[in-house]
Amino acid sequence: MLFLGRKLRHELKYYINPHEYVALRQRISSLLTLDKHSGASDGYCVRSLYFDGPHDHALYDKNNGVFSREKYRIRVYNGSDRVIKLERKSKYGEYVCKESASLSRDVYDRLLVGDGSVLKDATVPLLKDFYMAVEMRGFRPAVIVDYIREAYIYEYEDVRITFDKKLSGAVNTYDLFDPNLALVEALETGRTIMEVKFNAFLPESVRLLAQPHAHNRSAISKYVICRELGIKHFTP
Repeated sequence: MLFLGRKLRHELKYYINPHEYVALRQRISSLLTLDKHSGASDGYCVRSLYFDGPHDHALYDKNNGVFSREKYRIRVYNGSDRVIKLERKSKYGEYVCKESASLSRDVYDRLLVGDGSVLKDATVPLLKDFYMAVEMRGFRPAVIVDYIREAYIYEYEDVRITFDKKLSGAVNTYDLFDPNLALVEALETGRTIMEVKFNAFLPESVRLLAQPHAHNRSAISKYVICRELGIKHFTP
């Protein structure tokens, strides 16, 4: 589905317990392929620095269920600066859209201290929009979100099922590469987030394996969970 020129996808989220995770993982891995970027069978580390405006509208828009909303984040994998991505995740009712653009380490370092001028001459639309967000709308770092992602892919219909484990928020820094970064787990031990992402429809073969109807769907936001955790413990 396209909306304003953007490709929209379904994204269903569920909390699952350790027993459900073991059973689901066994079934799903029998048909779907483990993400080729996974360095190990139990997944890879995803670490994101989220940005928000001076009035925390991304936080409150989510909590208030605003129909159309967006979040900006800078994302890295396994703590490495080899790949640094700026992403914008937009939500339109039941649909989501994710856009991304690459950043260099130098550009990241300047954005971290609020210097949006580094993107002033950017030609990529997403980078131009983020420049406006930082320079004109006052967007600044808000929280670091960290978790282990185990991802499976069903290429025929562009289906992706992920298990996100050990969701944690940073409580002492906004720097993704800070060697002294301190993380606090945000969910009870063993609780996992399952996400099912697909385009127009979920193939029946995948539906039978994931059995989304057997789990309670939740409006889960890792950003909100970890942002509220950071506010509770300590704000850098």
